[in-house]
Amino acid sequence: MTSTGTDEAPDDRRSRGPLTATLQIGRGPEGPRVRTTTGRQIALKAAGWALRILLVLFVLEIISKFLTADAMRWDVVGEYLFSARVLQGVGLTLFLTAVAMVLGCLIGLILALMKISNSLLFNVAADGYIWLFRGTPLLVQLLFWYNLASFLPKLTLGIPFGPQWFEWDTNTVISSLIAALLGLGLNEAAYMSEIIRAGIQSVDQGQSEAAAALGMSRRRAMRRIVLPQAMRVIVPPTGNQVISMLKGTSLVSIVAISELLYTVQVIYARTFETIPLLVVACIWYLVLTTVLSIGQHYIEKYYARGATRSAPDTYAQKLRKLLPRTTPSSGLKEKAPV
Repeated sequence: MTSTGTDEAPDDRRSRGPLTATLQIGRGPEGPRVRTTTGRQIALKAAGWALRILLVLFVLEIISKFLTADAMRWDVVGEYLFSARVLQGVGLTLFLTAVAMVLGCLIGLILALMKISNSLLFNVAADGYIWLFRGTPLLVQLLFWYNLASFLPKLTLGIPFGPQWFEWDTNTVISSLIAALLGLGLNEAAYMSEIIRAGIQSVDQGQSEAAAALGMSRRRAMRRIVLPQAMRVIVPPTGNQVISMLKGTSLVSIVAISELLYTVQVIYARTFETIPLLVVACIWYLVLTTVLSIGQHYIEKYYARGATRSAPDTYAQKLRKLLPRTTPSSGLKEKAPV
């Protein structure tokens, strides 16, 4: 009996074997398959849209309460948003952030190299530093450096328990600004050392071995081979630390540094416009963190060149996925049976 199309004898199908069997996609024994939507899928989709609508309404309600509150004086916000004193506070906040992060990264790099070295003395010293500065609150460290003169009236340099060669007055050397920079920078170094160490150890050991085979010294291999590859792991948490440092500079108001928060505190202590001035500070913090986040994104993209990882969808791509698609479904064309 002769068969045509897909109607084949059982012997013919058995003789073809597993590698020569005909593969039919999207077509059942009675024709092409049609996807059907069950009631459960419809209910889940409706519930998802209901949750989205409730979330949007909740956010709009919070925004409306914030914008229409009686204590909110937007004319006062506009008056002080770009005032000279507030802009000076913003500039000092950026200065503290930049200097403290540079100090923290440099000391953190030295501590990271000490931790991964083979010297027991270096390991213990680095671990002791990290244990001390990461285990005590930043506010306590700021107060300690600010009140250092009550503990050490004179700063001296010389032989331990012996003659001292140089001597300085502590109040002259440790001003409010220096105390703020020491507190922020030394505390940040404890965190950056762990970030840098994790980035260095994420690089495969074969990279260092290949550099040694090419005749590179360990220092040159670290600078030319290991650190550039470790930056892909170091940059994301470092960006978070920069943003955290920007907001952490508000703590130096306790030592009378005229950064952004201290500036608005001085103003609303005189005008009694507390909420509008705090909103001014929040607006500037949000603007600065947004700029830093955008910069972090492009730095991560630069150091991630050549890495095989999938980038997350942008907001525009996520929005397009939510919209209904009207494009016709494209199926696989099948040849008609001979």
